[in-house]
Amino acid sequence: MAAILISEVNQVITVSRMIDLAWDADPPARARGVVHNHVHRLRQLLVGQAEIATRGQGYVLLADPCAVDVNRFRYLVSNAHEAEPRTAVAKLRQALGLWRGEALADVPGERVRRTLGIGLTQARVAALQELGSKLLMLGRYGELITELTAWLAEHPLHEELTALLMRALQASGRQAEALEHYHRTRRHLEDQLGIDPGPALSGTYLAVLGGKSAAALHGSDRPQAGPGAGPGPAAPHGSGRPSAPPPSVTQLPPRIADFCGRVREIVALDQKLDRLPGPDCVVLAGGGGAGKTTLAVHWAHCHKAEFPDGQLFADLRGFERPPMRPDTVLGMFLRALGVPEAQIPDPLTERSALYRSLLAGRRMLVLLDNAGTAEQARPLLPATPGCLAVVTSRRRLSGLVVRDGAALVTVGPFAADDALELLGNVLGRSRLAADPAAARELVERCDRLPLALRIAAARLMAHPDWSLGCWTGKLADERRRLQELSAHDADLAVETSLYLSYRALSSGAARLFRLLGLHPGPEVDVHTAAALTGRELERTRRHLAELCDAHLVEEQAQGHYVRTELVRIYAEQLVTSEETPADRDLARQRLRDHAARCRLGRR
Repeated sequence: MAAILISEVNQVITVSRMIDLAWDADPPARARGVVHNHVHRLRQLLVGQAEIATRGQGYVLLADPCAVDVNRFRYLVSNAHEAEPRTAVAKLRQALGLWRGEALADVPGERVRRTLGIGLTQARVAALQELGSKLLMLGRYGELITELTAWLAEHPLHEELTALLMRALQASGRQAEALEHYHRTRRHLEDQLGIDPGPALSGTYLAVLGGKSAAALHGSDRPQAGPGAGPGPAAPHGSGRPSAPPPSVTQLPPRIADFCGRVREIVALDQKLDRLPGPDCVVLAGGGGAGKTTLAVHWAHCHKAEFPDGQLFADLRGFERPPMRPDTVLGMFLRALGVPEAQIPDPLTERSALYRSLLAGRRMLVLLDNAGTAEQARPLLPATPGCLAVVTSRRRLSGLVVRDGAALVTVGPFAADDALELLGNVLGRSRLAADPAAARELVERCDRLPLALRIAAARLMAHPDWSLGCWTGKLADERRRLQELSAHDADLAVETSLYLSYRALSSGAARLFRLLGLHPGPEVDVHTAAALTGRELERTRRHLAELCDAHLVEEQAQGHYVRTELVRIYAEQLVTSEETPADRDLARQRLRDHAARCRLGRR
């Protein structure tokens, strides 16, 4: 009943209509009495917040329309229609941010969900489409790709949004991935509905295809080699490999113009390049927001000439749900390398073998971003001399180091001078020079983390009247620091970045990470950690090793661990929200008992 009244706030709804909506089948004989009883209970719950009045043969919920999310959503979307693009994006993001899952998902009556929810869902999709159009207009392709990928993972049959995603991917130089989304949607439509894609999606597909070679566009078995394509050996008859050399591809995302620092990491990457033509792999591992992708893309652009046969790129989304499957990425790579759709085999092992045979005798760079596991990345690694794979991950991917001979380069926070240089690049040197002490304090409040620094700089750019000292003062409040370090985008917040790493932990390591929020200070030893959890030392060591692998703590000396301020603050928030008061009290008591034993000279 609440959903029915709220959906039409300040509008009279007759009892007969409420009965018609509330019961999917024949209503009970006492349906009117049930409605009256529900309304009576709702009136008691809403005392002081809103009023349900009787009007003739029905009821009306009297309230401020914008106090209801549905109306607030419609109001924001309506205002966005006439606004300039940047303002429209902000209003549409605010409107879409009001959603929490499917419309009326918690309402038990199917008829209510079907009758009232379908219009809301259509309005949500329309708002998402308008947001996509505005982001395309502004050239903010990365944001759009993130938004639509998440939506389409749950609604894979939506053709208009798939077309938008394809346009954004094409504009980002990710043509192969755009085509992969089309083929995936086409298969879904055929398998589930028995239909072909409509004109809008088909037209987008043809437009994206227009960027490919003429031979590939017409489905030829002999794609033309692009500029710079190497000779490449011919394939045996019936192997499924194209008989002509694959075309050159350049899939690297744009690099950031104000890149700075990372001298040690760049030297390590250069050393791997010097070892070519041997087959090679480098893992760039670091915590969320450490700038791994920025570093990898910058280095790749600087050395494009060393890989004349092309550069492949894929975001593996290893810490998102769902992550990219290796066979899907291989399909994208094979299409980019000129293999017609009909000649791409289905089994993962066969796709991987065909992919590696195409790279044989060529110099190519393969950039695999955001890998979740070694198993996700391994089928995508080249296996012949002349190629280099650079893999970024929040984990160390020890499996690639041990089994595949990959080099491990850790990407940590910036040095203090590099952090100040980044701020100066974004804000301007004069603004930092006006208050150098506040600038130094600001980079420390951000843990010298590139993501946090860029968000802080973006907030300051949006408020030119704010002083560095004012902004640093905002970050001094630990209860609000993570909230302040957010660009109001799902993928551009320090807290979101930490959450993705935390979500990937095992249950035992996640519990230890939370309980560390009860421990003051940045450092902790294995005995104190074991006391917090009440677990044995060996299990605690395994969980601490997992936290190290995820870069949520770092081992400074054997058995001694340190964490950054932002990580500590996040752990404090988690232990408050996810542990019961009783469990927190028990952990604190174990910590006090451990401290008392240490004072007496006993562990």
